[in-house]
Amino acid sequence: MADSKNQEKSGFSEVRRAARLSVAPMMDWTDRHCRYLHRLLSKETLLYTEMVTAPALVRGGAVHLLDFSKEEHPIALQLGGSDPEELGKAAKLAQARGYDEINLNCGCPSDRVQSGTFGAVLMRTPDLVADCMKAIQDAVSVEATVKCRIGVDDQIPEEVLPHFLETMAKAGVTRISVHARKAWLQGLSPKENRDIPPLDYPLVHRMKLAFPELHISLNGGIETLEQAEQHLAQGLDGVMIGRAAYHTPSDVLCAADRRIFDTGDDSDPIEVVQQMLPYIEAHLSQGGKLHQVTRHMLGLFAGRPGARAWRRYLSEHATAKSAGPDTVLAALAHVTQSAA
Repeated sequence: MADSKNQEKSGFSEVRRAARLSVAPMMDWTDRHCRYLHRLLSKETLLYTEMVTAPALVRGGAVHLLDFSKEEHPIALQLGGSDPEELGKAAKLAQARGYDEINLNCGCPSDRVQSGTFGAVLMRTPDLVADCMKAIQDAVSVEATVKCRIGVDDQIPEEVLPHFLETMAKAGVTRISVHARKAWLQGLSPKENRDIPPLDYPLVHRMKLAFPELHISLNGGIETLEQAEQHLAQGLDGVMIGRAAYHTPSDVLCAADRRIFDTGDDSDPIEVVQQMLPYIEAHLSQGGKLHQVTRHMLGLFAGRPGARAWRRYLSEHATAKSAGPDTVLAALAHVTQSAA
């Protein structure tokens, strides 16, 4: 049995390497179209799905929520839930679909998540989280990980986070992403919870020193590759970037392979738009709408000549019934003409 477990863990190396830089799971944003775009920008970065709830998969039969393109690897599924048996079943479904990692959400502060007894509220019940992680690990051979906060409400992070990490380690979890903010479950909206609670990066760095055997990624408020490089240089194993990777994807991802992973050349957002066209054509041929894809592309040229015209053209024309690849090329012309 020990040899089997060691062989499984040796298979974690590729996704662990990718976890040096990851794009955070973000509801309504990191869907399969967004991830396909991000993969064209960076071949190496680890991509996360939006959170998918275990009840939706197991009780609701919504396995279509697990769909992704093979090009998206390495890709991790983030699950929401608090029933160990149900999470194990959901993880098994995900592994059968080919996911490289299963991640449990212990950080989302939304009311809807709280009502389901999962997300950040699980910071109050680390033993339950441990049971959930054991069930996931028993169900799959891919790595099972956790994304958490440093605490919730009146908890004291300096006390809560070490205990939470120790409990996870005892449960066999070896990789954890920590959003370096508390979550206030009462009094703050999910949006406010992403900005108002102060960041405590030093605490996360201290946790890496206290738990050197854990692979710890830092999440929260990181906006640039420079900031990511600084945290990595200080000893953290990974950095997870959320909103900046979505709103300014080229700034975060185009140079990531070279600077973070020491592989390959920088990607070119103009070339990436061209590479998106066959994907868009396939999506439209299956009954999809152009704006479902291009809404994730609006920030591709942020801060560059023609960015405003690109964004405006797509916003105004991508919802038309006749909108297609030509619409994207017309928007792109604003960028290439500005750069000329």
